[in-house]
Amino acid sequence: MNDNPKAMPTRCLSQLEEMDIRLGKVNRNLSVPELIEIAIQRGEGALSSTGALSVKTGKFTGRSPDDRYIVDDETTHNKIDWGKINRQISENNFEKIFGRMKKNVQGKEFYIFDGFVGADADTRLPIRVITDNAWHSLFANQIFISPTQKELKNHEPEFTLLSVNDFSAIPEDEGTRTETFIILNFTKKIILIGSTSYAGEIKKAMFSTFNYLLPQRGVFPMHCAANVGKDGNSALFFGLSGTGKTTLSADPERRLLGDDEHGWSDNSIFNFEGGCYAKCINLKRENEPQIWNAIRFGTVMENVVFKNGTREPDFSDGTLTENTRAVYPLEFIPGSLVPSIAGHPKIIIFLTADAFGVMPPISRLSREAAMYHFVSGYTSKLAGTERGITEPKETFSQCFGAPFMPLHAKVYADMLGRKIEQHHTKVYLVNTGWSGGPYGVGKRINLNQTRAMVRAALTGGLDRVEFVNDGIFNLEIPLICPEVPSDILDPRRTWPDKKKYDSSAKKLARLFGKNFEKFGRMPREIQKAGPII
Repeated sequence: MNDNPKAMPTRCLSQLEEMDIRLGKVNRNLSVPELIEIAIQRGEGALSSTGALSVKTGKFTGRSPDDRYIVDDETTHNKIDWGKINRQISENNFEKIFGRMKKNVQGKEFYIFDGFVGADADTRLPIRVITDNAWHSLFANQIFISPTQKELKNHEPEFTLLSVNDFSAIPEDEGTRTETFIILNFTKKIILIGSTSYAGEIKKAMFSTFNYLLPQRGVFPMHCAANVGKDGNSALFFGLSGTGKTTLSADPERRLLGDDEHGWSDNSIFNFEGGCYAKCINLKRENEPQIWNAIRFGTVMENVVFKNGTREPDFSDGTLTENTRAVYPLEFIPGSLVPSIAGHPKIIIFLTADAFGVMPPISRLSREAAMYHFVSGYTSKLAGTERGITEPKETFSQCFGAPFMPLHAKVYADMLGRKIEQHHTKVYLVNTGWSGGPYGVGKRINLNQTRAMVRAALTGGLDRVEFVNDGIFNLEIPLICPEVPSDILDPRRTWPDKKKYDSSAKKLARLFGKNFEKFGRMPREIQKAGPII
């Protein structure tokens, strides 16, 4: 064993032995410089000209949602919303895989991160992340919340995650679809990951775990970014990967709570994480200065290509994947709020990247419309966020995060509706996708114009503006918006061929209706808040 007491105290050793995990040399809670040094020595990555550690994740450059499983047992059987997203695996097959994993890791060198999920002390989750790569431990160090020295001394994890990159499942014997697996066992409080190097699986496995636990504790878990204005008013930004949560929440005029995962309790909103996981394809200093400046020593860049003969990152190069990423601690964003806790939000922004090019760039939602669009979760999957996605494709992801929501959508939607009503929160739907035509014909909505629309929503610039109903999506569109050309606010006006717009818009409206049918009998007032079909 490692003779460094920090690396493997007796308490930690005994906890692992109770689980029959008998590792060799264990490096526990190493510092950022130590982990970077080891990763470079082991050939896991290289330093870029910015000081960030650059790594490659092999053939897995995005999540593998079809390879995520939840153990079906007495605890979960009647709670989980089973189906294509929440796939079942038996207790027996879990034990088969876990048993082989324990034999595989015996006597080998591993890295341990002990920390927390959740900035709120009353609900935070103590976790342990065990990885066979130093850079994965660095990833965990930067994305989760690190403990103080006092907390570390007495740390007892409630959930343990074991990730082994070169360990594969045996599909024909162990009930998996492929050799790759992400398995959540909520009863034994163990998460297993194998045969993938994509670090996002570690982050999202913990997110899914919290999304299962928190509603049972009366806390609303959310796939959203959050920030706070100088007036103390907070805002939430919901949306799937690539829709703009990180970009739009990183506002120099506001303090950042976090860019992806939050909870809403009776007392506050709070970040689940201690870091940010930003997409950086086509990143430019002039458009996103805060993210650009955060990519420095301590940051991990995934699948970012260097310019020829240099160590300079080429953020425009999507050779390996469009899903290039950078993970960095929250404090790398100037003015970020640590600990990341704030009061109840005054504004909620739903983000969608509409590849049809027919959704308005901004619209106002009633409470019922907010619940409808939250349950629907319409957007376009953008290239690279999942394996096999090479161009935008329309999708409906309930709660703007279906792959991470173990419970039925109605559980989360009801919580949202109660929160909006209780705190008089205003909700807007913002399209960060296309205008003037579909993907390949129209253009992506200008980021500066999107920022101006969001700013107007946050500062009250839309409070005294006249709105009109679009007649197809049943959305309230502002006639004017500060700093935004009025002719782009109505998407129909941006299309050269109005009949093609009407046809495309009605097609998407019908898709909304068809998708909504899967939720069964929903309250009539919510059904009526959707598109007019």
